[in-house]
Amino acid sequence: MSKLIFVNLPVSDLARSTAFYQAIGATKNPQFSDDTASCMVFSDTIHAMLLTHDKFRQFTPKKIADARTASEVLICLSADSRDAVDDITDKAKGAGGNADPSPKQDYGFMYGRSFEDPDGHIWEVVWMDVEAAANAKSAAASA
Repeated sequence: MSKLIFVNLPVSDLARSTAFYQAIGATKNPQFSDDTASCMVFSDTIHAMLLTHDKFRQFTPKKIADARTASEVLICLSADSRDAVDDITDKAKGAGGNADPSPKQDYGFMYGRSFEDPDGHIWEVVWMDVEAAANAKSAAASA
């Protein structure tokens, strides 16, 4: 069985956040969702658990960070192409997110952009040509 990742995010408005993640391509898994949480599925192995603040507090005694003013985590999703990076970032902006809070990255063999969800959580979306990256690393090591 593949290992799964569940990224748990505190959200201030569960319905708004659920709609945002659906707009960028995630699907809601009703089996693990209720009025305090939405399980948003990006792939068979990647899930975002959107939790109300009250629900999130059940898992940690720490103060919940305001992601609009403090960095708590940077989450990165891979994409199949440069166009796919642009597509998800554009969808995020169209759904009420903030596109490119961090500078775009374009190294030829790697291309990335980022977006903030309505609660300020930053997601990076990156495409990489693995073969070109390996060749670039080999060339640098030989120099």
